[in-house]
Amino acid sequence: YALLPTYCKTQEHSSFAYLTIKDRIPQILTKAIDTLHRHKNEMFEKHGEKGIEAEKKAISLLSKLRNESQTDKPIVPLVEKFADTDIWNQYLEHQQDLLNDSDGKPRWFYSPWLFVECYMYRRIHEAVIQSPPIDDFDVFKESKEQNFFESQESIMALCIHLRELMQIIEHLDENQLKNEFFKLLQISLWGNKCDLSLSGGESSSQKTNVINSLEDLKPFILVNDMEHLWSLLSNRKKTREKASIVRVDIVLDNSGFELVTDLILADFLLSSKLATEIHFYGKMIPWFVSDTTIHDFNWLIEQVKYSDHKWVSECGANWENYVKTGRWVYHDHIFWTLPHEFCAMSQVAPDLYAELQKAHLILFKGDLNYRKLTGDRKWEFTVPFHQALSGFHPAPLCSIRTLKAEIQVGLQPGQGEQLTASEPNWLTTGKYGVFQFDGPL
Repeated sequence: YALLPTYCKTQEHSSFAYLTIKDRIPQILTKAIDTLHRHKNEMFEKHGEKGIEAEKKAISLLSKLRNESQTDKPIVPLVEKFADTDIWNQYLEHQQDLLNDSDGKPRWFYSPWLFVECYMYRRIHEAVIQSPPIDDFDVFKESKEQNFFESQESIMALCIHLRELMQIIEHLDENQLKNEFFKLLQISLWGNKCDLSLSGGESSSQKTNVINSLEDLKPFILVNDMEHLWSLLSNRKKTREKASIVRVDIVLDNSGFELVTDLILADFLLSSKLATEIHFYGKMIPWFVSDTTIHDFNWLIEQVKYSDHKWVSECGANWENYVKTGRWVYHDHIFWTLPHEFCAMSQVAPDLYAELQKAHLILFKGDLNYRKLTGDRKWEFTVPFHQALSGFHPAPLCSIRTLKAEIQVGLQPGQGEQLTASEPNWLTTGKYGVFQFDGPL
């Protein structure tokens, strides 16, 4: 471990990490406080005076949190008992041990960025669970639903595309099937642009039809390992026995439009027989503003099912059926909302690691997963992806991610420097994307 590069830190003033803590975190907390204010009447109707008291308490805890972050206070242990409280507090102690600082306390502007950002979302959850009877309130639910509704036209276009594809899928030759697979992978990649934590919780819906833009977007894919995914799945399809299982796991990122693109890809994988079952992993608690929870997953499928458009509604009905028949399986695990990098999973959550080992392919969606895959460290751009995973290899895996953090590995020599010269912010705008594969070729 001595040879590992340092973590991305929050104290470097020119860094995206510093700007996140300085600007985006207060903005996200202010929006959460505002959401609680606006739901005051609803809480009163539901819970009477107790609801009002709880709302006040949650607001006061979030205001305190905002103040702590803005005044660079020490990071304090969690107090409310929850499934992960002890693991979090142990991790905080570990961060303290790493500091040679005189007072030995990690602070908001003097800590690894990944840890501080995860800690902030975990503290939002703590503020809510400390405030019964509103302890199941999701302060981000409204903005996630808004993202879905504002992306209606794009969602309709994708569902229609999928239904049309399903009518001819049996008649497609190998090459045509591969092209459709690549198209839906790219749609899922660019769907990852819709990230509410990047915009401080402001609207980031998909209003254009992404299908028509795929050719124009191709030059922005910096690492393109789609061929490896096709080889892996199509070879399995050719060689597998009739009743054998091909399992693809998708570690989800954002709800709303991005989740629709993931479900469309998952539907295609089953219909094309490239996979026989899909396992999804979401977050157990509201996370990074727009991340998918089980509530978001079920809510979205229901919304699609009750669409006025016949073909959209058919997609929703099929998806519900996949869930009912066990061809789609949704998993919850507390590990996804811990601050640990994924190379620690086999120690911290061996049950989850064992579950992922059952997959023939794992797709990791989005930027936070990429940061945790690579440990959010300052790797050189040319370091191989396999090396940056630091021993995390449960199964063949692929990161499908648009770049929104100052970390990228596996580039060609000079590629990163060239991008930096022409576009200083290329790492953080979501304009560029990768399909980065790790596994036997």
